[in-house]
Amino acid sequence: MKESRLTAVPILRITDVHTATDFYTSFLGFSTDWKHHPTEGGPIYMQVSREGLVLHLSENDRFREGTALYIDTSDLDALHQELSGTSGPWDPPAVLSTPWQTRQMELQDPFGNLLRFNEQMA
Repeated sequence: MKESRLTAVPILRITDVHTATDFYTSFLGFSTDWKHHPTEGGPIYMQVSREGLVLHLSENDRFREGTALYIDTSDLDALHQELSGTSGPWDPPAVLSTPWQTRQMELQDPFGNLLRFNEQMA
């Protein structure tokens, strides 16, 4: 019998492809896998990825801004240090400890989507 497997790819609403590309690739270090315009001059739909994390970004207004993502990571300090070394308009916030035994860093993208990078404390 074949084993069932479920995966999910979040779709985040963006309103400007250039700002999104700058934030997700230049600042966060994602790669742009592909871009697609379903119709001539229509909203862009694109995929970015980094270390197994895949996100779809869409200018289509049927998607809502303000999505929150909980992203597990194994080396939050290294990610924070990497982001601190990038140039541009964005600065990474501090890494904070939580009462539920995690460390996390929350970033809001330019479109109101919350990226919560989380690391379990040993």
